[in-house]
Amino acid sequence: MEQEIDQLLSNNYAASLAYVSVTVLALVIYLYLFEFVTRYKCWQEIKRGNLAVAMATGGKIFGICNLFRFSIEANESVYQSLVWASFGFALLIAAYLLFEFLTPVFRIDEEIEKDNRAVGFIAMIISVSLSYVIGATVT
Repeated sequence: MEQEIDQLLSNNYAASLAYVSVTVLALVIYLYLFEFVTRYKCWQEIKRGNLAVAMATGGKIFGICNLFRFSIEANESVYQSLVWASFGFALLIAAYLLFEFLTPVFRIDEEIEKDNRAVGFIAMIISVSLSYVIGATVT
């Protein structure tokens, strides 16, 4: 079965479709998992117009997709790319939790939920920046 899939993926159009499909599916799953990490409900807050949540969530989306970009570039198969991007995602979540823990002055999630745009912007920049660092380690 794996040989048939690899043969199918030798076509650039099919490979592109496969990588994008896997990335979109993983993005949905990873954003769902991020919902468990944050104290607020991302999509409810975005629907209410909370720009801080939108920025933080946008940073997560960019970060996750950037991890896939690096893993697709560095690996030869969809499977390897998915494994490395998933590992990168775990590191991104760990970094998010560390950011929350190492900010003793206030609670990051609470400030983002209150629409503190400065905190939402910093959260976005951290997700984007760390995705480049983590992505560079993908082999």
